[in-house]
Amino acid sequence: MTAPGGGRGGPLDDPQASGGAATATLESALAPTAPARRWGAAGVLRHLASNPLTAAGAVVAIVLVLVALAAPLIAPHDPIAVDLPHRLRAPSSRFWFGTDEEGRDIFSRVVYGTRISLSAAAGILLIAVVVGVAVGLVAGYAGGWVDEVLMRVTDMFLAFPSLVLAMGVAATLGASLINSIVAIGVVWWPWYARLVRGQVLRLKQEAFVEAARVAGATDRQIVLTHIVRNAMSPIVVQMSLDVGYAILTMASLSFIGLGAQPPTPEWGAMISVGRDYYLNQWWYVTFPGLAIFLAVMAFNFLGDGLQEALSPETTR
Repeated sequence: MTAPGGGRGGPLDDPQASGGAATATLESALAPTAPARRWGAAGVLRHLASNPLTAAGAVVAIVLVLVALAAPLIAPHDPIAVDLPHRLRAPSSRFWFGTDEEGRDIFSRVVYGTRISLSAAAGILLIAVVVGVAVGLVAGYAGGWVDEVLMRVTDMFLAFPSLVLAMGVAATLGASLINSIVAIGVVWWPWYARLVRGQVLRLKQEAFVEAARVAGATDRQIVLTHIVRNAMSPIVVQMSLDVGYAILTMASLSFIGLGAQPPTPEWGAMISVGRDYYLNQWWYVTFPGLAIFLAVMAFNFLGDGLQEALSPETTR
């Protein structure tokens, strides 16, 4: 059966009909496609390309991903190799972004930092989405006291500023890149839980869910086959918006010493060390800062475009 994302089928035939006729009727009731998917992938891509800011964000995001994947081929120098005779050199034809206090090539470090930042963002979102979606599905579909308990726990996490809570968790776990990823992921899941719960509360009242239940589908089949599938659009949009914020939050923790530790070529950690040299060696913090700026803006533009493209009002 293919469930629509909110479309309603026609009236069901006589419920006393034979099993084969009832099944055919239910399949017909479930036939309309979700409003958010009427365009298909090609239509969504065309809509993204029609917006200059969204298209620019998508191009920059793709470039960042390619840079992360091909970092060993792009970087001209070892990002952590010490070369003291060339310390604090200004940008030149040999060192495009200059060098740091250990003589390491900043361009190579920024390139490898792209891989670290995108990997960290992926890890953060993986934790947040897996936990948040699971909690939201259970709370929204079960309802009753289960919903009440899970949402009160969610509210406890939401009561604290996310960055402050992430700092506390990271400090408790210990300063490292992996621990900071876990800390931010643990802090971010409540937003996905709230988002998914709202979608479940809406979708479980739709005609296609009632039809699937009458056809004998189990709760597990209804949740995984119909509800999750039709709740994916807002989840994808939220994830695309959160990539930039994950990179920024990761850089913030590294900047204050709770994330990646030197000599790891992470953007926030590079800015943290480079601030002591900013007055005379401007390039040290400028290029990692520009990398953070471009990454955050690119994924924000892309997320805004996806939000518009996948909204039911736009796809009608």
